[in-house]
Amino acid sequence: MATWGFWLLAIVLMGAGIAGTILPAMPGPILVFAGVFLAAWADGFTRIGAGTLVIAGLLTALAYAIDLAAGAAGVKLAGASRRAVAGAAIGVLAGLFFGFPGLVIGPFVGAVVGELTVRRDLRSAGRAGLFAGLGFAVGLAAKLAIVFTIVGLAAMAFFLF
Repeated sequence: MATWGFWLLAIVLMGAGIAGTILPAMPGPILVFAGVFLAAWADGFTRIGAGTLVIAGLLTALAYAIDLAAGAAGVKLAGASRRAVAGAAIGVLAGLFFGFPGLVIGPFVGAVVGELTVRRDLRSAGRAGLFAGLGFAVGLAAKLAIVFTIVGLAAMAFFLF
């Protein structure tokens, strides 16, 4: 009976991880990885083995690397200054306190303010903000794709092998 409890907890962790990939202040990919690891452990690592866990761990690390780089890459693509990049990063952190809307608006506002301190040109500042928001959206989409890939990989390992 205890094994079913572990399976249920693994499924809950994976579901919370998927939600946490979108929601702020939740470590979504890590929760998904924890759920996959718990499922592997509950099964004695017979169906979900070390290879699957290593790939899932690498994908989890990749999700965080993409998350950190996407906003900055968007701002750099706009040709913005370093202050705009820093402003977008600060905007993400400040946006955490305001939920999902804060995470969308925060990088935009941070990049605009950062760029205005350098160029004082509203057009280039707006462009930096727009690209920061687009970078955030692309990063979120990539993280979601990676999280669903981890879940799919675990499901394939469990059901097919």
